[in-house]
Amino acid sequence: MSEIRLLVMITCLPGRGQEQADAFTRLAPLVRAEDGCLHYDLHRTDDPDRFVLLEQWASQEALAAHDTAPHMVEADAANKAFRAGPVDVIRLHADPIA
Repeated sequence: MSEIRLLVMITCLPGRGQEQADAFTRLAPLVRAEDGCLHYDLHRTDDPDRFVLLEQWASQEALAAHDTAPHMVEADAANKAFRAGPVDVIRLHADPIA
């Protein structure tokens, strides 16, 4: 099985970035406890309303289970209140170039 690495770009509505940070603080322990979660960290950018989420999963199956976990379904619904639109997900190859 190949590990899955994701870079997720998140843009919040103007002035609503702290809501994203607070939501992540509540959600992160649940996600990190999921089977197959290897890495799940949110980073601020220079813009207080933009974030980068770095995820690493043990397998595609673990990622699929994450996507349908009850706490993720609930978070996805709640995120619409402060996010500017859908996230941009970039799937990374497991092996760096150099």
